Amino acid sequence: MSILDINQKRKKLQIIKIMSIYLSVAILCIVINKIYAAFGHGVSSDAMTWMFLYPLMGGILFFPLSGIMVPRISQFSAYRTFSNIYNSGVATLTVGSFLSGIMDIAGTSSRYVIIYYQIGWFLIGCSIISQTIHKYSKGHDIV
Repeated sequence: MSILDINQKRKKLQIIKIMSIYLSVAILCIVINKIYAAFGHGVSSDAMTWMFLYPLMGGILFFPLSGIMVPRISQFSAYRTFSNIYNSGVATLTVGSFLSGIMDIAGTSSRYVIIYYQIGWFLIGCSIISQTIHKYSKGHDIV
């Protein structure tokens, strides 16, 4: 087995690890929603009910699709930076949805909750754009 095969196997295991973490977070979001709904006196919130979709769609679907669209994406030198910014964006969207759900259930609102959504989508957009630019630049280096 060559070093290249070992590195490719390690990268695939890393993506499987990322997907399992995102699945765990999605399940945790469902559990948090159920527990919060049990103590919410019959009041529910769409934002909290559907907050599991951010880690589910953002992690479990995005990373395999990006691997299919760009087969050697995890070998780019800037992949770690891209991944960190992307993961931060998904986490920000999930937390924003959770806080919005708490506000809805409590019967109040805050104009600052929208900032979570704006920053989350901004981080995701920046990470995807930067990785696309890096992929199509002339000197993209693969580690």
